[in-house]
Amino acid sequence: MAADGALLDAAVRLGTASLRLYCWNPPTLSIGRNQPVDGLAVDGIAVVRRPTGGQAVWHEHEVTYAVGAPIAVFGSLRVAYREIHCRIAAALRMLGADVLLAGDRPAVRPSDRRASCFASPLGGEIVVNGRKLVGSAQVRRGQAFLQHGSILLAGSQPSALNGETTLAAVLGRTVTFEEVTAAIVAHWGEPLRTPDHQAVRPSVIASAAPR
Repeated sequence: MAADGALLDAAVRLGTASLRLYCWNPPTLSIGRNQPVDGLAVDGIAVVRRPTGGQAVWHEHEVTYAVGAPIAVFGSLRVAYREIHCRIAAALRMLGADVLLAGDRPAVRPSDRRASCFASPLGGEIVVNGRKLVGSAQVRRGQAFLQHGSILLAGSQPSALNGETTLAAVLGRTVTFEEVTAAIVAHWGEPLRTPDHQAVRPSVIASAAPR
């Protein structure tokens, strides 16, 4: 989380735009910046609080992505959310996953939200047959933002109540971290451009221990 926060700091101070891809060691539960911890089973489990919002995410068999950039790169936070998902979805389709972006849905009151980020899809999120494959969240600071999320390779999420799916389930085979990150970098499409026309150069970190 500290490294993701650094992407946001750089976007605020320097106007840079960055993509980071990584995994977790040991497996860790992350909770949203405003999420209460009451009712979450955390005994004996590594727990971190994310700088972004959203609900709990179990990071084990997955790829975590983070994008830090000036909002002007996309025009708005809503457009950024969908555009980043479009780029990730294109990579997942190249792996054979029949993914779509969920349609817009009415806002959910905080009291109606379940504990897991993957309990149900929201507008613009990546789904297969109505089940969420990628869970994402944003935070804004000044004229910049951080968006990060989890691409599920296998396993299950706490309290998701079968609202999620995984690449292994969709493709019927084991999918590796390296395979997914290579696809995202290869199919990222046109580089993001900062306001001073600097192009994003995606970097891949094979693994990162939570801080």
